[in-house]
Amino acid sequence: MLEQPARLESCAALDHTWIASHIPHQGDMCLLQHVKAWDALNISCIASSHRSASNPLRSGQQLGIASGIEYAAQAMAVHGALTAPRNQPAPKVGYLVSVRGVNMHVARLDDIAADLLIEATCIMANENNMLYEFKVSANENILLQGRAAVVLDANALIT
Repeated sequence: MLEQPARLESCAALDHTWIASHIPHQGDMCLLQHVKAWDALNISCIASSHRSASNPLRSGQQLGIASGIEYAAQAMAVHGALTAPRNQPAPKVGYLVSVRGVNMHVARLDDIAADLLIEATCIMANENNMLYEFKVSANENILLQGRAAVVLDANALIT
């Protein structure tokens, strides 16, 4: 069972600077703008970096829809940082090991004028593994959705 974290009174402090200081992604690779809302199982983040010409995931001057999986993975990483036990010295690094049931409803992200809403829900977690459902949308239109498995301590898998 997941431990219920202390709720923040406001997510205003959970901006791009806070996110970059709590996940491994730095510089232009830190794709999320801010956390909109979160609780023990869910997180909603906002991103505008899909429109940036300096987005490191661009290829051939375009940002394909599959890049939305990285946006979701970063939201999961932020959720992990927010829900990690307070006495843990540093958040565990997570590795995205599988994506399943991915449905892509558009071809690209860079031509989406609105900000992206990235939502993730933890549907299973233990000390080394997590399973999330995720959705990337804009203007209430779903662009990408699926499930992702994350391993928190890859060394623990080696026997």
